Amino acid sequence: MVRGKIEIKRIENVTSRQVTFSKRRKGLLKKAHELSVLCDAQVAAIVFSQKGRLYDFASSDMQKMMERYDIHRSEYFGAERLQKQQFVQEVKNEMAKTLDQIELLQLHCRKLMGQDLDSCSVEELKEITIKLEKSLTIVRSRKAKLNEDTIEKLKAEISGEKEVLNETSSLQQMFEEPTLWMHSRSLESEMSGPSCGYGNMNISDVKTELSIGLPESRE
Repeated sequence: MVRGKIEIKRIENVTSRQVTFSKRRKGLLKKAHELSVLCDAQVAAIVFSQKGRLYDFASSDMQKMMERYDIHRSEYFGAERLQKQQFVQEVKNEMAKTLDQIELLQLHCRKLMGQDLDSCSVEELKEITIKLEKSLTIVRSRKAKLNEDTIEKLKAEISGEKEVLNETSSLQQMFEEPTLWMHSRSLESEMSGPSCGYGNMNISDVKTELSIGLPESRE
């Protein structure tokens, strides 16, 4: 009969837990004994129950095996601990160097700002003066470049506005010229009046006769 897989987790039932502990403890110690015999290995197993009871197995003297374990543990973990200590010391040294550099940079910045100059020699003051002059030159150059760019931008905007105004004026003239022409023609028509085509002749001077009936005989 094939045994099913058992889920590895804490057994909640106290009785079942104690029975399982007893069986597996015996099996573990038996396997340790078999390993020591079959492979000629020095094996030690220590088990504490939930209530603190000790169960152990040793293929030779347990005390000597514990002493050997302590020696090996100190050598192994001692080397690892030494590496950690060396790493921590290196990190501390790097931090100290970084802090020193930060302090020097802060002092240098204060000197550039005109502070803490009492400890400066003449040569140091000259060097600070040269650095400030160079920085000032760079700042002025950058400022001049920005001003030139701003002026060019304004010129371009003004030029664009002039082009828009000229275009608007041209359009206005195009719409106003036909109106002026029509207005001038209207004025010419009014000046000529009804005498146009008749010279100085007055309409009242023209006689017309209208009669009804047979025409009279003229002698």
